[in-house]
Order: sequence, then C-alpha cells, then structure tokens
Amino acid sequence: MKFCRAVFFLLLLVSGVMPAFSGEAVPLAADEAVEKRMLFISEELRCLVCQNENLAASRADLANDLRREIRSLIAAGKTDQEILDFMVARYGDFVRYRPPVKPTTWLLWGGPFLLMAGGLVTLVWLLRRRRHRVAAPELSDDQRVLAASLLDKTD
Repeated sequence: MKFCRAVFFLLLLVSGVMPAFSGEAVPLAADEAVEKRMLFISEELRCLVCQNENLAASRADLANDLRREIRSLIAAGKTDQEILDFMVARYGDFVRYRPPVKPTTWLLWGGPFLLMAGGLVTLVWLLRRRRHRVAAPELSDDQRVLAASLLDKTD
C-alpha cells in the first residue's frame, strides 16, 4: 500500500512539474499568404543543425530563427529567389536542400557514385584474390595413412 501511495505522489509531482518544461508556441505570420510562402521557401532550405531535414520540418532553435528571418525578408518585399540567394550568401550552398551543380559542389553530387565505384572495385579485387588463392597441396597415400594413424591415436 505504501508503494502505491509513493507512486501516486511521484506521478502527482511529475504532473505538476511537466508544464514548466512546455515550450511557447511558435508565432506564425499575421498573413496566411506570408506563412505559405515562408513554408515554400523553407522546404528548399536545409536545417543547419539537423542537416537531414528541411527548415520547414525542423524544430531546432536555429531553424526557428531562420524562419523568422525569412518572414522578415518576405515582409521587406524580397522575392523567393532573392531570399534563397541571401541564405546561400550567408550560409553557403550547403543550406540549399538541392545545391546547384557547379565545381564547388561536384564532390557533393559525385561523392556517392565515387564511393559506390570504389566499393565495387574493392569487391571485384577481393573476389579475384580469393579465386587465385593457392590451394593446399594434395597428400600422397603414405601421408594420408600417417595422418589417419595420428588422428586415431588416443592417449
């Protein structure tokens, strides 16, 4: 019974503390059109903290700041391309979810294919090396009899 009371009071304590950890709701733009445009632009940008999700889906603090920056640029009358160019100028091509193909991003675009080609070359090399491995020499009849007699010996 004491255990049940302890668990009850622990749950009561935790439920009283949990609201302190809740965050403030992210403010949306006053205009729905601005919000839709911000979402469209932020889907083209990578979250610099998460790196595997776009800016629209990320909940990182930096992503919230960047979305706020996009809203202010939209309010300033910038076009979508101008906003994307601003972000690229500030954070580099990596901020684009689909960076342009140019000499500075060739490794980014070609890297997976280079790794795959290297893996295939290594696989072929290992398979050929395994095939050409020298086999153990055949035993003569006398050697087989000797090996059998050694294996049959028991102490």
